[in-house]
Amino acid sequence: MRKGVRIAVGLVGAFNILVGLGFLIDPAQAGLRFFLVSLGTQGLATMRADFTAFFVTGGAFALLAAWRARRTPLLVPATLLGIAITGRVISLLADGAPARAFPPMAVEAVMLAILALAWRQFDPEARA
Repeated sequence: MRKGVRIAVGLVGAFNILVGLGFLIDPAQAGLRFFLVSLGTQGLATMRADFTAFFVTGGAFALLAAWRARRTPLLVPATLLGIAITGRVISLLADGAPARAFPPMAVEAVMLAILALAWRQFDPEARA
């Protein structure tokens, strides 16, 4: 079970890193997959910087957690995904609920569930 959880967390990490690299390499195209359109070079720079940072950071810490089977690195991707899902819920309440709003939430919820399962399976950090 633990090995399977490590693999699942590793897949979450790899997926997020690939999404982040997509924003780094081609922010305009990656943005379209997220229903975003940039406004000029500064918009592209913002997408390239902020979205790459979000996804690569979360993915890297998920990979670190999977590699070491330690739970503390899971706090980073879990916090990022938790804030993202919270923002989506607020948006649904404020702006309405189009059908296309739910697939990204489902993906984030599945990733959060995997990270929560890993939290239970992985070892706590050793205390000094």
